[in-house]
Amino acid sequence: MGDVEDPDLISDLPQSILESILTRLPIRDAVRTSILSSKWRYRWTTLTHLVFDDKCVSDRPVVENCMIKFITRALFLHQGPIHKFHLSTSYLQCCPDIDQWILFLSRSDIKELVLELGEGEWFRVPSCLFNCKKLTYLELFRCEFDPPPTFKGFLCLRSLSLHQVLVAPEAIESLISSCPLLESLALSYFDSLALNIHAPNLKYLCLEGEFTDICLENTPLLVAMSVAMYLNDDIAECFEQSSSCNFIKFLGGVPRLERLAGHIYFTKVTLCHIHIWCINLQSSWPLIIGFGK
Repeated sequence: MGDVEDPDLISDLPQSILESILTRLPIRDAVRTSILSSKWRYRWTTLTHLVFDDKCVSDRPVVENCMIKFITRALFLHQGPIHKFHLSTSYLQCCPDIDQWILFLSRSDIKELVLELGEGEWFRVPSCLFNCKKLTYLELFRCEFDPPPTFKGFLCLRSLSLHQVLVAPEAIESLISSCPLLESLALSYFDSLALNIHAPNLKYLCLEGEFTDICLENTPLLVAMSVAMYLNDDIAECFEQSSSCNFIKFLGGVPRLERLAGHIYFTKVTLCHIHIWCINLQSSWPLIIGFGK
């Protein structure tokens, strides 16, 4: 009798298990599985989670072009919906290909989008991003963000993080208030920003930057908050004139707050005002406050 070919047990696993295996691989390795056999040739093209980082390509001298070609080809060959798309790279900055990728994603039921590009020329988010109606998670780094006048909000969005994003203060407030399901909000590295937050379902808030004023207009469900404030002399005057600063008063509008972490980095602020901030907190709240220069 001739040799009996061993059964291909892995290839015959249910599609859901195969996708789970491929999802746990770096995207580069997931694509490479196409050479295993004819059964695997197009397995990776139905992945709903795509994560691209600097490890996608290894040809360092022309890494930018290689990465663009790799991502473009991956999207071109992809079949079905894409629920999660993460791009985190120091090699790409601003290029028209990214606009085309986002346009493609806006037509693919994208739910989770993360864009973290390299330093240099800031990437301007294309208007097609605001057509991603099913987004539940959005995280942007080092880009220009300008919602069009016709934008009515991300009605499914539950988590929003903006880091070093150029956006008008009124646009931030409008965006927050037009995301009715928003539960988590993080804003970092903003300069001289007076912020009014209207988010009835917000539970977690993280702020870092130069905030001249913070007002929680409608956040009754907020349970955890972290604030890191960088105070130059001009912003510190706001604390010295507490009647014009809502930062001390706003805690009355968060009855469910369980955890408050405050970090202040300042050049000039009087100890008496620091004391006022502390004693106005309910004694049952855990409190972490850091002071630096």
